[in-house]
Amino acid sequence: MTTTTTAATERLDCRVRLLREEGSRLTNSGKPAAGARKLRAALRILCWPAESFPGGEEVRRAHPVLTSHVLISLGLAEAEQGDTARGLATLEAAGLLVNDHDRPILLQQRGLVLHRAGRLDEALPLFDEAVPLLERAGEPFALTSALLNRVYLNLSLGKTRRAREDLNACRIIAAREGFVLTEAKVEHDAGYCAVLEGDIPAALRAFDNAGALYAEHGAGYLPVLRMDKARALLAAGLGREAGRELDAAFALFTSDRFSVDYAWAELTRAQTALACGDPATARNWAARAGRRFRRHGDHAWSAVADLTVVRARLALTSSPAALVPVAHRLADRLRALGLGHDADLADLLAARALFAAGRPDQAREIPALSRRAGPATPLDVRLLRRLLRAKAHTSSGPALRELRAGLDLLHAQRRRWASVELRAAVAGLGAELAGEGLGIALATASPRQVFAWTERCRAQAFLAQPVRAPADQEVREALAEIRQLSENERAAELRGRADALAQARVRRRRLEHLIRQRTWQQDGGGPSRRIVSLPAVQARLANRVLISLVDREGDLSALVVGERSVTLVPLGPTGVVTEAVHRLLSDLDALCGRVLPARLEAALTKSLNVELTTLSRAVAGPLRRLLGDRDAVIVPTGDLGLLPWGLLPEFRGRPVTVAPSASVWTFAQQTARPAIRGGALLVAGPRLPNAEAEVVGIHTVRPDARCLTGSAATVAAVLRALDGVDVAHLVAHGHHQPDNVLFSCLDLADGPLMAYDLTALAVAPRHVVLSACDVGRATVRAGDELLGFSAALLYAGTSTVVASLARVPDDLAVEVMKSYHRAVAAGVDPARALAGTSAIDTRIPLVCFGAG
Repeated sequence: MTTTTTAATERLDCRVRLLREEGSRLTNSGKPAAGARKLRAALRILCWPAESFPGGEEVRRAHPVLTSHVLISLGLAEAEQGDTARGLATLEAAGLLVNDHDRPILLQQRGLVLHRAGRLDEALPLFDEAVPLLERAGEPFALTSALLNRVYLNLSLGKTRRAREDLNACRIIAAREGFVLTEAKVEHDAGYCAVLEGDIPAALRAFDNAGALYAEHGAGYLPVLRMDKARALLAAGLGREAGRELDAAFALFTSDRFSVDYAWAELTRAQTALACGDPATARNWAARAGRRFRRHGDHAWSAVADLTVVRARLALTSSPAALVPVAHRLADRLRALGLGHDADLADLLAARALFAAGRPDQAREIPALSRRAGPATPLDVRLLRRLLRAKAHTSSGPALRELRAGLDLLHAQRRRWASVELRAAVAGLGAELAGEGLGIALATASPRQVFAWTERCRAQAFLAQPVRAPADQEVREALAEIRQLSENERAAELRGRADALAQARVRRRRLEHLIRQRTWQQDGGGPSRRIVSLPAVQARLANRVLISLVDREGDLSALVVGERSVTLVPLGPTGVVTEAVHRLLSDLDALCGRVLPARLEAALTKSLNVELTTLSRAVAGPLRRLLGDRDAVIVPTGDLGLLPWGLLPEFRGRPVTVAPSASVWTFAQQTARPAIRGGALLVAGPRLPNAEAEVVGIHTVRPDARCLTGSAATVAAVLRALDGVDVAHLVAHGHHQPDNVLFSCLDLADGPLMAYDLTALAVAPRHVVLSACDVGRATVRAGDELLGFSAALLYAGTSTVVASLARVPDDLAVEVMKSYHRAVAAGVDPARALAGTSAIDTRIPLVCFGAG
């Protein structure tokens, strides 16, 4: 060979290698279409394929290895764009040229394409063959690729232990060799592994770590990361938040949609819609994903998409029996593809359809109903199996045992999480089990059975140990910026600067989301308290009656518990009561603190009295005989938690305590700290008429109290003073944020004191009075889980919170609060002290929450 020929060959090699490296980089960064263009350009230089370059035989003979390398890379790029058959054919062509040294790379590339096509049983042996060959060949980068691909395959099969073994090996190699993108992939897969194991905080931490590395070294992977993060949030019951992550993923996919990942995102969107109670939307997304998977030749994932379609159709159909053969055929398909858990789910859906069609005997014959769950069985399959087993039983005892076992799975999850938001959200995953159990308990007509069941599935997040927020510098900076932004928003409003206002709100929402994400990533704080028994509650009642309200499919009942009795009282339609509550609150707010025309005031007063009469007849009246003259502890359900009970004639002047559950009230009673003389804090926020006058008035009753007013009432100063204080009284503008409850707040001198801030308290205040509109309200989630500012204090360990559920007239607030504190300082318990203020005015919407 001449010098000139050698030089030309070297230039050709160099150009091809550069194109291959660039093409592989683009494919591995999530841009396979661009990668394929580079790789085909390299093949043209190599005169491949032969039929397109009849005069290129000499070039082809000189570069078989290099050609095989380019073909191996191109096979993956083609498959990643949705053409599995073409990708496999390209890899087959590479196999005719590849040498022994490169054969393991070809094996793992073929395995990856088969895996992405859902042909799992064909893919796994190829990886198992490739990994030891790459270890012996001393090819660290190719080895990490093969290991990661095997990780992903094992995760698809639910084999998390094997996946973690490969991840650990891969992490060591990547750190040693400086493979940063590989380190990002390890973090990403570790996060998905944690999702499958139910460790959502660990998953979200890993996804955050992967995201930081991807942003710098592999932005093309960010949409897939957002999709997997959505799956984690969905597994925790945060369907709406999962939807937001998917929106972000779809926006990133639009620049370079490679079909299979886009189809996964569509399928996850379908599952999210199903979890959020929108089966019609779920059916449409799942059908779209299934079509895309089929175009890709992905048999396994198309079957999983079809499974989601069946779940959605079952929720929509009025003819469930027609879906039974569909579900059975799908189960056979899934089992043949090696997807045993999904096959079980399909069979369970068939059983569910049979129960819905009134054919329980046939449903009981389905083997999946009695199959034992393994450690890798997904949570949704376990929960559905428990629900259907309960339906299969003809007596209440075994049925309730199945449902309790299902709810215990959720309680085990809840204990692993520190975030109150996650603890509350997971109740939604067990809503069907809880409802089925309540229906069975009510059908027994046993008040004791109803009590036991309602306590098992109501406000369970309160039973977990409070966890103090970590000292995270990024979170502290975000909180400080949010406080500054609140001032910026107010200034923009006053100046009429809509653009500045919108900009500040967008930035604040981003910061709030960052803080929420940090809370989701925190691990739990150990064992939960046990649910209390009926005798334990009765032992604490003394001269009280506990009224636990129960809603079952729109029918309201009251469980009335006395010291020696328990009675179940049907009350009627829940809708009538909740509508009256909302109209009552609207009337109270309209009447408060403003001078109205006489006719309007009279109309509002008349409307208010009508709603009070409606509520009295529907709820309180039927309980009057059982109440007698005793104090009341009320456990509301749903929007009845918004009712200021002391306004009803039957409760006016009567000590009333409102608690999330009988267990929470009993624990609050048992653990309440004794009052400390002189240990009081009084705080006045800005821009609130009579706030300082209220503090001054209470100070005459509590002369030893510490006062923070004006510029001294900063967030930091108030938090320091709140920590461990005996009694705290805060007068400020309040804001309940129903869509972002962690950021419900009180306005202080330098910005908002948020519900999130309370998680930093080492010792919660014993007794807190919130003289502020709105912050007594809470957002009620499935399972009567409560989230809001007052609820945050109870979660933190405060025994008693007195707060308003509507506006309190400024001219009455000072007198009411002086009367209240005078009684409490004299040793009267909070519920009785609050009842005494009704002598001043009968329309004060204050409520005593907690121990009372």
